[in-house]
Amino acid sequence: MSYTDSYTEDSATEELKKNYYYEHSKVLVSVDCIIFGFDEGKLRVLIGRRKLNPGYGQPSLYGGFVNNNESIDDAANRVLFELTGLRNLYMRQVGAFGNVDRDPGERVISIVYYALINTNDYDETLRKQHDVEWINIDELPRMYSDHNEMVAKARRMMRDKISREPISFRLLPSLFTLTQLQRLYEAVCGEEVDKRNFRKRIKEMDFIEKTELIDKTGSKRGAYLYRFNNKVYNEEQNFKL
Repeated sequence: MSYTDSYTEDSATEELKKNYYYEHSKVLVSVDCIIFGFDEGKLRVLIGRRKLNPGYGQPSLYGGFVNNNESIDDAANRVLFELTGLRNLYMRQVGAFGNVDRDPGERVISIVYYALINTNDYDETLRKQHDVEWINIDELPRMYSDHNEMVAKARRMMRDKISREPISFRLLPSLFTLTQLQRLYEAVCGEEVDKRNFRKRIKEMDFIEKTELIDKTGSKRGAYLYRFNNKVYNEEQNFKL
């Protein structure tokens, strides 16, 4: 086979690749990130306002389009880092939102993720730079398109996980009181829990360790501070609230 024949075959192959799926319409793929935080006994969501049309100026989650050279997970991690400056966050996929009319500008399918951060770790400079704010989850405004539905689904997933996995400690400082832990659990689940039973269950878990430190910000008597021991948890893997 001559060089010319080889070149012709390669060119034909490349031309064929360009025509793959030519009979199908193309759609855009984006990621939207729901960032949960916990502060002053409230579960909060980080939201901003859209910087482009359609929907310019409307309250919305923070997101972006998936680039050709990245996976959807990579795109979500990129968006989260741009917004928070934090890496290795707890992040889980919520699902795909793809109603035909969800975006009036173009056919866009959004892959949604939620992430958990300790609000004390979030740089206030970045918050102002991106013009975003923490909003109580029960006081969210009507957001762009289906963003409220995204948050509702993510919260349902958290309710299921928080009783089976130690995800709550991603939202708390390294040292916390049992009252903080209980209020976080109640904020996620949207209902009060029995204080005595809750604390009894917590104290049965060896990986939630009581320290000798006392937090006196809430009262003169103060409350003991606890911490989560990930090493002990990995040995036991027994978490149920």
